[in-house]
Amino acid sequence: MRDNLTSSIAVTHHVLGERLRRAEQSAPTPERPRDRFPTTDTFLASTSRHVGAINAVLVPAVRRLSPDGHDVAQDLVERSRRLEWAMAQAKAKLYGSTYAIRRSWTSIWADVHERFEELLTAEERAVERLGATIDEQARDDLSDRIYQAELAAPTRPHPYLPHRGLPGRMARGVAHGVDRFWDIRPKAG
Repeated sequence: MRDNLTSSIAVTHHVLGERLRRAEQSAPTPERPRDRFPTTDTFLASTSRHVGAINAVLVPAVRRLSPDGHDVAQDLVERSRRLEWAMAQAKAKLYGSTYAIRRSWTSIWADVHERFEELLTAEERAVERLGATIDEQARDDLSDRIYQAELAAPTRPHPYLPHRGLPGRMARGVAHGVDRFWDIRPKAG
């Protein structure tokens, strides 16, 4: 039997994987030169929110409640930073940054795929560890807390910000506010 935490993580991973696939497959055409933007932005925003929530909720929970929690939590943080760095490269390429202009989309998507799979594996390992140490109600509560944290997480990758503890919470809050400003600003005509 699967609990809510395991199920919600599995569903989230499936949805994010589909969004990654769509982003990777979208390509501009002469008639639609900006076709890549919506799918890539959707993938980056939803995955950034999930990564932020994992760092805000799952990392401290596994650190505190699992026997080998320190190592599992450290692995999650490191893998989330690597994914955020790869996603930042995709964002840079999408918006024409000189830092990513020489990289091919194939190379960028290969990095994103690799880092994405690494994080999902680490996250599943953390959830499995927690499933062995906390009861069903605690797993349900953790699932709800992850969902709520996604709603208040940044919508862009921020690999260089602190990820853990009070500095991480503060950095995520500031980044969420800045990202929200850019998300709701009026679009030019």
